[in-house]
Amino acid sequence: MTDSSPTVYRDRDFYAFVSARFLATAAMQVQSVAIGWQIYAITRSTLALGIVGLCQFAPMFLLVLPAGELSDRFDQRRILSMTQVLQAVCGALLLLLSLAHPSSVWPYYAILVLFGSARGFYAPANQSLLPFLVPPEKLPKSIALSSSVFTSAVIVGPALGGFLYAFGPVYTYGVCVAGFLAASLLIASLGGRRRRGHVASGASRLERVAEGVRFVRHRPVVLGAISLDLFAVLLGGATALLPVYARDILHAGPIGLGVLRSGPAVGAAVMALALAHRPLARHAGITMFFSVAVFGIATIVFGLSTNFYLSLVALATLGASDMISVFVRSALIQYATPDDMRGRVSAVSMLFVGASNELGEFESGVTAAWFGTIPAVVIGGLGTLGVVAVWMWLFPPLRNVDRLSDVQVAAAAE
Repeated sequence: MTDSSPTVYRDRDFYAFVSARFLATAAMQVQSVAIGWQIYAITRSTLALGIVGLCQFAPMFLLVLPAGELSDRFDQRRILSMTQVLQAVCGALLLLLSLAHPSSVWPYYAILVLFGSARGFYAPANQSLLPFLVPPEKLPKSIALSSSVFTSAVIVGPALGGFLYAFGPVYTYGVCVAGFLAASLLIASLGGRRRRGHVASGASRLERVAEGVRFVRHRPVVLGAISLDLFAVLLGGATALLPVYARDILHAGPIGLGVLRSGPAVGAAVMALALAHRPLARHAGITMFFSVAVFGIATIVFGLSTNFYLSLVALATLGASDMISVFVRSALIQYATPDDMRGRVSAVSMLFVGASNELGEFESGVTAAWFGTIPAVVIGGLGTLGVVAVWMWLFPPLRNVDRLSDVQVAAAAE
């Protein structure tokens, strides 16, 4: 049970939440540009870039499900604020490491493992908090607005990272530390409705984690949506290889790398604003499948392109199509999940999303080492198209979703 009185919902809390999300995401993107450029400059190895994703995914994989259970028992605001402080510590360590000018990448990897641990707790707390800050009837529009703020940060962050890196990594990581700390302070100030005190159910923590996994497994619409994202982005993600494209194929330098990393977010931001203005009314399921197919096609075009501007257009198209998929998946999960399960279900979702992003970076680095950079990206795009075809056959309930609110009605009837 929760306090659903309208007086607990304050516009200020929503704006503070999205502002914190903007700052933390922008800082994360700035940091990612700097790390990618530094590691490739030291090693000139695509596999080394792939290990960046693995270092972040491995601790998140181990921690995100227990973190989701904690988010269902404790205040997400405190967890979220503390993880952002830990991310600021990681930024400070990267700053100090840059001053030492190491010739080995292993100290960077060690810090990234710590950063991935922080993200393991950050993800479920962040994803499960929004429904406690806005009334249910405003949730779809709030998701779209929050997504547009997120994608705006993904636009600004890489471009800012590329610009700052021209002055040196110390300035770059200093901005990251400031962004994470400011986000922590904003989250600590949030109000909104809160769950009533946790009531012991007699279940162990492991059993409670398993409840979240079973909840997702027994709902084909939710399982299909998050697993589609996992395998499509796992195969089709080319972000980890952008330093190679910027340096060796497109010859764009660190500023060009920042612009390329912003490309998907530009497309995503435009699409998020369009969805906020005019949310999907009908045919949500088939629209999601179509958008993922476009994602795969755009990945192939980017992989084959040797023109900077064509590559940028392909990345923007990739980002716009991915935003539709993210919007549908996020809305389906929020509508289908009861309050007392939000942390654990968000943890399962973020485990899939983290695998598709960070583990996808590792997969891209490995396949690029095996086949070459361009073939690896093209093969990944073709794999995404194959995933769309298989998932449409495996998950007809997802394909047949019409209105997003239909999932809420079906969940209430169970």
